[in-house]
Amino acid sequence: MAEKFKVTYATLSADNEDLQSSFDHALETVRNEWLGADAPMFIDGQKVYTDAKLESYSPINTDVLIATAQQGDAGHTDRAVAAAKRAFPAWQRTPWQERVAIIRKIADRISRDIFELSALMTLEVGKSRLEALGEVEETADLLRYYADDMEKNEGYVRRLGRLNPDDEQENNYSILRPYGVWAVISPFNFPMALAGAPIAAALVTGNTVVFKGAPDTPFNGWKTAELFADAGLPPGVFNSILGPDNTLAQRILDNPDVAGFTFTGSYPVGMKVLEAAHQGPIPRPTVIEMGGKNPTIISRHADLDMAATGVMRAAFGLDGQKCSACSRVYIEEPVYAEFRARLLDKTEGILVGDPAEREPFMGTVINQRAYDRFKDVAEKASQDGVIVTGGKVLTEGDFAKGYYVTPTIIEGLPEEHELVRNELFLPVVHLTPVASLEEGMAFANDTMYGLTAGFFSENAEEVEWFYDNIQAGTTYSNRAAGATTGAWPGIQAFGGWKASGVSGKAIGSFYTLPLYMHEQSRTVIG
Repeated sequence: MAEKFKVTYATLSADNEDLQSSFDHALETVRNEWLGADAPMFIDGQKVYTDAKLESYSPINTDVLIATAQQGDAGHTDRAVAAAKRAFPAWQRTPWQERVAIIRKIADRISRDIFELSALMTLEVGKSRLEALGEVEETADLLRYYADDMEKNEGYVRRLGRLNPDDEQENNYSILRPYGVWAVISPFNFPMALAGAPIAAALVTGNTVVFKGAPDTPFNGWKTAELFADAGLPPGVFNSILGPDNTLAQRILDNPDVAGFTFTGSYPVGMKVLEAAHQGPIPRPTVIEMGGKNPTIISRHADLDMAATGVMRAAFGLDGQKCSACSRVYIEEPVYAEFRARLLDKTEGILVGDPAEREPFMGTVINQRAYDRFKDVAEKASQDGVIVTGGKVLTEGDFAKGYYVTPTIIEGLPEEHELVRNELFLPVVHLTPVASLEEGMAFANDTMYGLTAGFFSENAEEVEWFYDNIQAGTTYSNRAAGATTGAWPGIQAFGGWKASGVSGKAIGSFYTLPLYMHEQSRTVIG
């Protein structure tokens, strides 16, 4: 029964006892049998161990060692890239049907192990149960979506026309072909979905892969890598390395044998990846997502309870550590007070607690740096604006050894303030009353980012106006499940405009796989 209950980011609650008890059992298994493991790297078909180690401690309780992991160096990066380069010629010739079958097999294993993988994610990332279950489910769905897309497009081989329609000797084709060695550099906040999905996209299209996971989540990175390491791929087709970003990631960028990059993370680092890809004699393709400062606009004609629910979930899910999190809300003045009151009521009803338990909606931020940054943000907000609620860290009792912070609503800051302009990656949302929807739209678009945006109105003409004017790639209207969050493979295309993205295309949609291939025109006479 539990396996039939599908958890997505739109799941508002999960009172399914079978699902919850299955998670409880998996949590016990992970705590007793998984924690403390020594997570390897994987290069050229072999597990690799080093003398230098990384240690991962739980943000829920920093006394709990999640795992040790290898701390690779530039030499490991070079070995991984060299192995992937050697493996590429044979892998690109592997029939696409065989590649599709492998990716589907991996997706099935994810679905089989969903509870254990989710429990580990909760312990190492600090995600709530529903957030963790949603991510693992999303990963499996992304893999299946890409496998299905490769199949539906018959390997991206298409026949073109003839100069002379009657000349049967002339045959013209458009064929999408892989680039070569593809690097995947993933973040901590979605350690499986934003790793497993681009790895699968690169592999199913015929590229070989070098994967570098986030140092904050090495065990989740390895459990994702292990899915591919155990899938029967030829040596060198998939490689996984781990270590400091300033050495390993930089080495990946500098290696001319890397043919393409997928990166998800901050704007400064994303621009660095883009610059590296365009240096040298050959420009290299990139799939880059660089965060957002995502707005929601509330019309005087909105269902305010729906709007407050949607903003609350989008602002505070995963402690605001989502690139899609709602961080700015522009509310028409006639309904500002009522919306504010409803959002305040829902926010003060949020349970912050151990995310391994059933009830909490918010768990922890990821590490000490994020914890300290939250305190700095709260101090600036109190000095320059008004903290409506929150702004505190929790340090008593069960909170003493974790990175627990409170959901925070602020108001009264000018639009040019750094807390309104900059991505915070924290559970902080700023409210601004506006005289009109047009003023709200001007403020919403006055940012270099353009990832997600939300709108609430029961007026159909206003909804159409929103979509015609908003400068963002992933947009929602009247969505209680998440005003700016919750894209799902094949349901919503997830990608950003302006400084939030590079390609102008999204993941989990029609145009994802072509980003991992370049087009070759073939004319065959005879």
